Amino acid sequence: GGRRFFLTVAVVANLAILGFWKYQGFLAQNINAALGEEFLTDLQLALPIGISFFTLQALTYIVDVYRGEVKVQKNPLYLGMYIAMFPQLVAGPIVRYSDIEYEIDHRRATLAGFAQGLRLFCVGLGKKVLLANTAGVLADSLLVQDAATIGFIGCFSGVAAYTFQIYFDFSGYSDMAIGMGKMMGFDYPRNFNYPYTARSATEFWRRWHMTLGGFFRDYVYIPLGGNRVSVPRFIVNTMIVWGLTGIWHGAAWNFVLWGLYWGVLILLEKFFITRLLDRLPGFVSHIWCVVLFFFGWLLFAVTGLSNVAEWTAALFGAYGWLGTSTLWELQSWSYVSLIPIFIVGSLPWAPYLRKKLEAWAEGDMHRSIVAAPAKGNTAVPPCQALCEGAVVASGRARVLAVVNGLVDVSLVAVFGLSAMAVVSSSYNPFIYFQF
Repeated sequence: GGRRFFLTVAVVANLAILGFWKYQGFLAQNINAALGEEFLTDLQLALPIGISFFTLQALTYIVDVYRGEVKVQKNPLYLGMYIAMFPQLVAGPIVRYSDIEYEIDHRRATLAGFAQGLRLFCVGLGKKVLLANTAGVLADSLLVQDAATIGFIGCFSGVAAYTFQIYFDFSGYSDMAIGMGKMMGFDYPRNFNYPYTARSATEFWRRWHMTLGGFFRDYVYIPLGGNRVSVPRFIVNTMIVWGLTGIWHGAAWNFVLWGLYWGVLILLEKFFITRLLDRLPGFVSHIWCVVLFFFGWLLFAVTGLSNVAEWTAALFGAYGWLGTSTLWELQSWSYVSLIPIFIVGSLPWAPYLRKKLEAWAEGDMHRSIVAAPAKGNTAVPPCQALCEGAVVASGRARVLAVVNGLVDVSLVAVFGLSAMAVVSSSYNPFIYFQF
């Protein structure tokens, strides 16, 4: 009835605004090329920053209100604040209204939350300035080269550098946004969970840009029928979702092909490849996934389908190891030595060590008390055992406090180094600002 009509109008209006600003030029260029004449004028519009992100946020609010999952926000200032909240406005994470509905009306900023947010902000800043920008020096110098000129080594190094650049750049922004949200009393959803440790295409997309994946799952895939459809319909629905995922990222055929690439891979895994990978050692699955996202980022990094084909050929050895270049002709190739640092930075060693340390520091009071009487097979009074256990636990807690202090000092150093790097370098925007 009337509710569905207004839902349709609101959704179409939001998508029309996004379509006009983001895809008008793309449509004009392709229609003109197909007709062989200038039928439509490319207005060459400047893309409003963050339009892809805040449009999706507005859509989630509209649909969730229609579904009755959230209440109508009657204060236009609060609604505007949700849609245009500056920390995550331009590059995510995509925050649903339900994520912060309570906090909008009952926000409570605390010193502990501010400290936690500041730590996360420093981590994100370091990822962007110290890691992503450094990887970008190598990527930017190689990705503009002709594949035949730089050969396999140059093409591999360029795509590898871009692989780390886009991860540290995007996850760094998400960390900074989530951190700023915490400083102000908002808890934004996590957007990355070490995606480069994934062992399949499906797992990769459960770890990469998690809020975007959640949006397409809940607002496109499930309404199309989800898994409760026939196999042909499932295949069509999957390709629709991934085609939309690709075009959402940018108005170019590279992005459409990138989305369809992941859609095909996920279908192949579901029907064939997963059964094979399950029988093989885990490291084989991980190598498989590394190859997948490596070639996926090639579609992102290299503009023009003809250039993509040339670079793909180079990666399969069509132009030899070095092409027509020498290792010394591009000074930035020295950055290749930093790739091991990028690899370490993309692995979850920090949370793993913290979890182990906290488990050790919190100790096990019961274990300390029980172990004390058994020492030397002598009977120890319960009160003495309790005291000894408390001393052990107290000592471990002090160790944890010292480690936490060292981490905070390290983050201050990261912030200082990042600030110096920003001051001494030229403007270097986040990659996802263009989306």
